[in-house]
Amino acid sequence: MKIKNRHRLKEREVKELALDLKTRFHSDFFDEKAAIDIGTLEEFTVLLINDSIDFMIYNNKFVFTLQGIAKYQPKTNFVVVDMGAVGFVTKGADVMAPGITDADESIQKEDLVWICDEKYHKSLAVGVALMSGEEMKTKKQGKAVKTVHYVGDRLWTLSH
Repeated sequence: MKIKNRHRLKEREVKELALDLKTRFHSDFFDEKAAIDIGTLEEFTVLLINDSIDFMIYNNKFVFTLQGIAKYQPKTNFVVVDMGAVGFVTKGADVMAPGITDADESIQKEDLVWICDEKYHKSLAVGVALMSGEEMKTKKQGKAVKTVHYVGDRLWTLSH
């Protein structure tokens, strides 16, 4: 795996990033002394925490990679899908409301979320909420999450 244009973030940038992530996910993921680099892996802009690709940039926001979710296990912004949806989600399909069994009620439209299965709670994908967490739990039709990164996609393959 060849990461281009890789450079270390300044301490001020690391503090801003840590604050942004704490605000959005209500948790600390690394301290201000962590070695944080940003670079390009083919078409993806990625953030490396101590040489691990834990975040990517999507629409100018830092988003967990599946590797990052496994490492940090965030407690918020989750969407749980039934086992029937797993095969579709891991192939990159958007998440439909009928397949959702649970969701973080604090999710707002346009929030970045992570999707897991109901049985093992394994992370399957990362996406953008198209409706609130409450709507995801109650609506029985429509797209709920637009998938942006999933198991088996190009970024996942490159980082494994």
